[in-house]
Amino acid sequence: MKRLDLIMSERELDKVLNALKQAGAPGYSVMRHVTGKGRGGDVVSESMDFSGLGANAHVIVFCDEATIEQLKPAVNSILSYYGGVAFVADAQPL
Repeated sequence: MKRLDLIMSERELDKVLNALKQAGAPGYSVMRHVTGKGRGGDVVSESMDFSGLGANAHVIVFCDEATIEQLKPAVNSILSYYGGVAFVADAQPL
């Protein structure tokens, strides 16, 4: 089993969720208003709680390797155009 972590602008969340659906991902978790430090520098801000502008979302998906392979083209296309990051790691159920 694999774990896919995606962090991208909340504006692109629907595009990513549609890609997950098309690839047959069994489910996902979404955390909105994610802030932190990345390539663009520090973006930790309480002002995003009110407006949501510039906020990121974190999507976590647990799925098999075949689903990851199906997701790669769509996710890479979205992230390369709009920005964001994606990481895949091995995962084991407890």
